[in-house]
Amino acid sequence: MASLDKVEVMALFALQLKFTDPDRRMEVRPAHREYLAELYAAGKLHEAGPFADQSGALLIYDVADEAEVREIIAKDPYTTADVYEIVTLQEWKRTIPAT
Repeated sequence: MASLDKVEVMALFALQLKFTDPDRRMEVRPAHREYLAELYAAGKLHEAGPFADQSGALLIYDVADEAEVREIIAKDPYTTADVYEIVTLQEWKRTIPAT
């Protein structure tokens, strides 16, 4: 009898931030970007970037569930430096391109 491999279902979560402390944010940004690069390399971050007016950012995480994304967010240097407010954290379903 052939064994079945366990398939892990991942979810995409969209996080929209509003920056609250621009000067402190710029001080912490190198550590934040390094953290995001690590997440991206690990397959946990789908994409991320600030809005053109620098008022906030959008990050899309590829994780198992909301608990995992909240754990990731809690460890972000931006979180520990308290430089933003969460506007939205919500599971997101991509429809285009089709998956």
